[in-house]
Amino acid sequence: MKDVWITGIGIVTALGGDRETTWRRLVDGECSIRPLTLFDPTGFRTNIGAQVDDASLPLSDPPRHASRTSLFALVAATEALADAHLAVTSEPRPWALVMGGGAAGLFETESFVARRLRKGPRAHGLTEFLELFQDAPTDQVARRFGLVGPRITISTACSSSTLAVGMAAEMITDGVTPVALAGGTDAISRLVYAGFNSLRAVDPNPCRPFDRTRQGLTVGEGAAVLVLEDADHARSRGARPYARVLGYGATNDAFHMTQPDPSGAAWTRTIEAALTAAGLPADAVDYINAHGTATEQNDAAECAAYQRFFGERLASVPVSSVKGALGHCLCNAGGVEAAITALAVARQMAPPTVGFSEADPACPVDPVPGQGRPLHIRYAISSSFGFGGNSCVLVLGSCT
Repeated sequence: MKDVWITGIGIVTALGGDRETTWRRLVDGECSIRPLTLFDPTGFRTNIGAQVDDASLPLSDPPRHASRTSLFALVAATEALADAHLAVTSEPRPWALVMGGGAAGLFETESFVARRLRKGPRAHGLTEFLELFQDAPTDQVARRFGLVGPRITISTACSSSTLAVGMAAEMITDGVTPVALAGGTDAISRLVYAGFNSLRAVDPNPCRPFDRTRQGLTVGEGAAVLVLEDADHARSRGARPYARVLGYGATNDAFHMTQPDPSGAAWTRTIEAALTAAGLPADAVDYINAHGTATEQNDAAECAAYQRFFGERLASVPVSSVKGALGHCLCNAGGVEAAITALAVARQMAPPTVGFSEADPACPVDPVPGQGRPLHIRYAISSSFGFGGNSCVLVLGSCT
């Protein structure tokens, strides 16, 4: 079986428009959640979000009519390719591109509809509908970089981008392509914001994963793109890896449209499938990057799954959620968390659960409170447990 390396990482989050700014501020325990300015949130349960500062997106020659979601993806892909030292050329490249996607250009479409309702047939901006389809950001990345290999957009709620990374790695191990770009992108829109508010799944204050006083998630946005390579291909050009992609597991529990199985049994199956694919026992895992949405039900169910699978050993395995710093980045949540997990493995540093302060008996884990913690990480998992029971767990390993 081919060894798959992560050789490039690009990240756009509300903490920063690049990988190093996001990582530095995350490890320092900073929080990007603040009052939302994309639209007027008056009347909602909350008025905050982890909103990307558009001024932090240093993209030269942006495509005409590109949505914010596409711009996030293009910035992250540009950074990832540069980080991997893969030159941008005019020649088509038969590499794969697998992205998790959700709202795409919905925010821009909503803006046009609002103008149309105000101004009637004289309203301009119909081109804003061009980016409404979920695969539009993936297509933008493919066109910009001449990627003519397999092109896939996955939309399985919160697990979309985790599954994208796993599938891209599988293409490499199957010999379909020596190089693949994988990850995800998503942006805050009125409809998505209203939906989470209607479910009463949001916290009026910045979210606090695993904390006893948690009241819900905080909506976020951004993009993450990883360059995956056949290890032999990467070695031949002198590339340096962040981590190895060892396997992934994907399941669907069919329990409820939005609620998790409280026993944790369904998510235990996902973890088991991932580690079986990676050929690792439970006691090999040194760090868990949790889904950690900060909703009362999800956090408890997730911890129940870890307890069922890891048993007493769970007490010695740090389990942190980056959503307290970055918000819930929707269909990109798993992508940015896979990127953060790869950095954690490469830099031997467990990122913190920002916002955590008070332990909950229902969540008996070490959430790495405060700031990042130096940690010897040989193997790590990144978990995504989405709406509709769509779950995916990714296994990463150290290259040293």
